[in-house]
Amino acid sequence: MTYNGDQALAALLQNSGSTLSVDEVRSLVKGTLAAPDNGQVWMDLVVPDAGEELKQQLAALRDAVANDTDPGFTDGPAPAERLVALRAHMKSQNVDAFLVPRTDEYQGEYVSERADRLLWLTGFSGSAGLAIIGLEKAAIFVDGRYVLQVRNQTDAALFDYRHITQEPATDWIKETFGKGDRIAYDPWLHTPRAVENLRQAVEAIGADLVAVDHNLIDAVWDDQPEAPVSVVHAHDIDYAGETAQSKRERLAETLKGDGVDAAVITASDSVAWLLNIRGTDVRNCPLPLSFAILHNDGGVELFIDKRKMAPGLEKHLGNAVSVQDQGQFASVLEGLSGKTVLADPTCTASFVFERLAAGGAKVVKGDDPCSMPRACKNEVELDGSRAAHKRDGAAVCKFLAWLDEEAPKGNLAELDIVAKLHEFREEDASLRDNSFDTIAGSGPNGAIMHYRVTEKTNRPLDMDSLLLVDSGAQYPDGTTDITRTMPVGTASDEMKERFTLVLKGHIAIACARWPEGVSGQRLDALARAPLWQRGLDFDHGTGHGVGSYLNVHEGPQRIGPAGSAVPLKPGMILSNEPGYYKPEEYGIRIENLVIVRDLGEGEEPGKRLFGFETITLAPIDRRLIDPSLMTGQELDWLNTYHARVHDEIGPLVDDKTRQWLEAVTRPIG
Repeated sequence: MTYNGDQALAALLQNSGSTLSVDEVRSLVKGTLAAPDNGQVWMDLVVPDAGEELKQQLAALRDAVANDTDPGFTDGPAPAERLVALRAHMKSQNVDAFLVPRTDEYQGEYVSERADRLLWLTGFSGSAGLAIIGLEKAAIFVDGRYVLQVRNQTDAALFDYRHITQEPATDWIKETFGKGDRIAYDPWLHTPRAVENLRQAVEAIGADLVAVDHNLIDAVWDDQPEAPVSVVHAHDIDYAGETAQSKRERLAETLKGDGVDAAVITASDSVAWLLNIRGTDVRNCPLPLSFAILHNDGGVELFIDKRKMAPGLEKHLGNAVSVQDQGQFASVLEGLSGKTVLADPTCTASFVFERLAAGGAKVVKGDDPCSMPRACKNEVELDGSRAAHKRDGAAVCKFLAWLDEEAPKGNLAELDIVAKLHEFREEDASLRDNSFDTIAGSGPNGAIMHYRVTEKTNRPLDMDSLLLVDSGAQYPDGTTDITRTMPVGTASDEMKERFTLVLKGHIAIACARWPEGVSGQRLDALARAPLWQRGLDFDHGTGHGVGSYLNVHEGPQRIGPAGSAVPLKPGMILSNEPGYYKPEEYGIRIENLVIVRDLGEGEEPGKRLFGFETITLAPIDRRLIDPSLMTGQELDWLNTYHARVHDEIGPLVDDKTRQWLEAVTRPIG
């Protein structure tokens, strides 16, 4: 379809009753291009129920704008010229170093294309990281998940590589800079705690820490995408299990009891949960990027691009929720003078605290009031997640059966794996998106913990190797995340031994029982103990929290050696995913999702006993298991799990997949 021009579009808009001008529509289109593609749904933001001719012209305009837009992302190291341009701008601003974290103003792991400044500057596509750019030297910091990936995606001639916990950024700053240097940061992209750590390091060498009033990357990024615009819609009570009004009033009572007038909420998943709304502003997560202020009378001020609101959304929100443009957020913060205001220093931008202080508010640093209620799912959300995992399990089983048939033919590569798994999931009409980009790592690529295949890295499935597939999906009733490791051909004895050790750790978590008050941090060693016996380990956490049709990585709950000491509570959903990775050879990970359940009173009076319920349903590959390394109890767990997979998934798949399922879930004696 050819775009007929602005004059023709203006006439169609007028005839449809739209109040938008052509320039406003063009701006809206640029925003939709910065959000994940959701077909023609975005057209409802122009005019609900648009006629066919208007839809065709809107689609043609979108294609025309898309052809003129290039965000500049690359497959591999970013052009060195970008670093040159940034350094030139730094000099013009009298800045000696600039910090580039992989986050946005919402302090989220999941960012829009506009906010993915680290990717644009370096080529590194991981979900966490930090670059520090000096006028002469630069370094990039990543955690254990990305130590291999960062070297593959960035130019070693331009960056020093550092492990972010073992070689922290503050140490590199002290080594690299000195007295009088100006170290700059964007206060929207760092929390107060992060800023304070930086300040201590910078002041220790006599340098100055400087907050900039504009992000220096934005000044040199030509064709930087617009802020995303996607349709924000209501999340139905049949999935949420509690009305937004109930949530607002329940949390408001807590604020009032704590002597707090208002709470600033900047985590988009918290805003989405509180108001029962969802959107698609970022890939893989149904987030409407937004801020909110919850008052202790239950009223909420929602700060969001109003263009994104689906017809009828204001009725869903109700009179107690006022909708304001995001540009008003800073002035409203400053207007809270004399109020006692709660803000979470672990997930709220330093800018917010600065504006509150400037306005004369009394700031209370504490947890996001939505965080724990969001983490402890109600029974409607839990039942929805169970149902979503059954449907997702059927898709995964169809995929695994197909893989067993096709892999030995030697015609598959990693991109084929990603595409076919998504194809099976798309058979479910309720599928909304992947919950993250599928990881399909063949052989040595499997050792890259958060590997993402591209046309450049696409590796054939070699015979006698391992294939690691970590994937998940977003459904209105639940979010899934599953990892399976399969042999292609014949696995070595070492592969089988390591796989079995990982499986033993997985089962130890699945079978864990603990008294009320225990955190995931204290359970983590259970998953590592079998590997530790051989002097082995894995460099990532054992489990992360998972949302309810929200972020696949959710806090505050987690299972890991460091970090959250939050006690595990009933209704929390977490992953159970120990692994083992042999660089340049193979990777192993086994991941199911689990729900924390109250098992009743333990032997100690007054102490509740908690445990996990596994909700992921797909076979664990028997060909990689060495039964001689497993105890009778471990084999009982595996056989019981496989019997459940057979019974619950069997009726949901075709005859051919059902026959395959019969074979792969047979008991191991």
